[in-house]
Amino acid sequence: MVIRTVRGDIAPESLGVTYMHEHLYGFSPTEGSDLDLTLNSEAAATYELLLFKGAGGRAIVEMSPQDYSRNPQVLKRLSETTGVHVIMVTGYIKAASADKFVENKSVNNLSDELVKDIEEGVNDTGIKAGLLKAGSSLNRISHNEEKILRAAARAQRETEALISTHTEAGTMALEQIAIFKEEGVPPEKILIGHLDRKLDYDYHLEIAKTGVSLGYDQFSKEKYAPDFKRTEFICKLFKEGYGGQIAISGDLARRSDLTSYGGGPGYTFLLWRIIPWLKKSGLTEEDIETLFIKTPRRLLTL
Repeated sequence: MVIRTVRGDIAPESLGVTYMHEHLYGFSPTEGSDLDLTLNSEAAATYELLLFKGAGGRAIVEMSPQDYSRNPQVLKRLSETTGVHVIMVTGYIKAASADKFVENKSVNNLSDELVKDIEEGVNDTGIKAGLLKAGSSLNRISHNEEKILRAAARAQRETEALISTHTEAGTMALEQIAIFKEEGVPPEKILIGHLDRKLDYDYHLEIAKTGVSLGYDQFSKEKYAPDFKRTEFICKLFKEGYGGQIAISGDLARRSDLTSYGGGPGYTFLLWRIIPWLKKSGLTEEDIETLFIKTPRRLLTL
């Protein structure tokens, strides 16, 4: 069993403290000239990773796929320079950015491409992806998005890689799960993203009962919801017995999110601010280890 990083396979026990949904380098081609959504500085990404490492971080799951200007060579250089493990994704985010890549391809064509990225490497780089991405739009799954979801599912069955999804504002989670179930994906290899954009506890509990993992990956984004609500939901899920199905991150994809571009809170926020808050709210050291080490290790192991 291994975890596949941009520098090669590593033993799962060497992963360490991990953020499961971040952006180091990339930008959306649908966002036009929005400089805030353009992360194109290797120097800034290096600095941010070194801050993360200094705070105790050891691994980052980089969630910028092909339709978000993925750059395997840059990610490998960043990992080599900083010593932080970087796990790269393959797949697509949602229709708005993915349609032009997928509209003329079949589900099986797409699945074959995803499998190649994981087993052989992206294009001719030899740099391999370590997990799959698929997603949907606000309150709907388009035809192309369904193709991507099914392609990711079929690639998962062949590679055993994790599927980590995009949900728009937390919607369509149960519908995504239904498609994956129909395709035969084991729930323990599914991570539904951005659920803390829709903080409805009954909804989250229904999702948890399916056996999938829940992405609380919008920490620090108070414009969507206050962090105390995120910590409250996480603590409740631990009490209900679902603590091993939660993945935490910040999904910091804007310059204004990152210390290295003059913004904030940056990659130290979860380790320096949220962990103490979770402990104050009742989680134990063992619970924190589950959130930041054990669950990422389980999800990412091939």
